[in-house]
Amino acid sequence: MVYALLKALHVLAVVLWVGGMAFAHFFLRPALATLEPPQRLRLMHAVLGRFFAVVLWAVGLLLASGLWMIGRVARQVVQGGGSFAWPPDWVLMTALGLLMMAIFGHIRFVLYKRFSAAVNGQDWPAGAAALAQIRRWVGVNLALGVVVIAIALLI
Repeated sequence: MVYALLKALHVLAVVLWVGGMAFAHFFLRPALATLEPPQRLRLMHAVLGRFFAVVLWAVGLLLASGLWMIGRVARQVVQGGGSFAWPPDWVLMTALGLLMMAIFGHIRFVLYKRFSAAVNGQDWPAGAAALAQIRRWVGVNLALGVVVIAIALLI
């Protein structure tokens, strides 16, 4: 029961993170083209601030639940007299998940900080440049997230 609950929370955190990136990348960003740059950048700043705060929690939940599930399976195998070896798909999902977390850390703590400074200083060209960098890295993370989901479902 606990394993199923943690797995459900794990999947919901993935849905929130990857789904949020897809929404922002494919729907929100193109729709904002109708706004003037100052309005567009202020709105994206507010949206990303809220989204990144939630993703921080999702990342923590993903890391904790993933490690707990792996540990529980390993403990059961060892207690049953077996020898635990990480399945290749778990290794790949874990490695890609950790890479995504590192990329998110760069987006949130470096690029978003730069973006915030530009928006707060009303330096619209610098804000647009910072937002473009955020968009590129979100695109990379979105692609990695889709790969992780495909691995989880297909392997």
